[in-house]
Amino acid sequence: MSLLEDPMHPGEVLKELYLDPLGLRAIELARHLGVPRTRIERLVRGVNRMTPDTALRLACAFNTTPAYWMNMQTNHDMAMASKKIDLSEIGSLVAA
Repeated sequence: MSLLEDPMHPGEVLKELYLDPLGLRAIELARHLGVPRTRIERLVRGVNRMTPDTALRLACAFNTTPAYWMNMQTNHDMAMASKKIDLSEIGSLVAA
């Protein structure tokens, strides 16, 4: 059983909430951020993970926080892990 719903990958959020409404292509954003175009292209496709470096740059460009971007990645990672990891044999431990 999945503990979390399937949150969007941060690259999907970047595309749908930022790039598309602004009419920006990944290569244009990459130039603006001073990063290789492949970093943004792969992030948008969900191939690469959000990194702290990219989160800092996106936060500056879009007036958000780095935590906004990194939390999306963490939530996505936890949802994917919860689908793959069998926790059924692990019981609760309670301090006395």
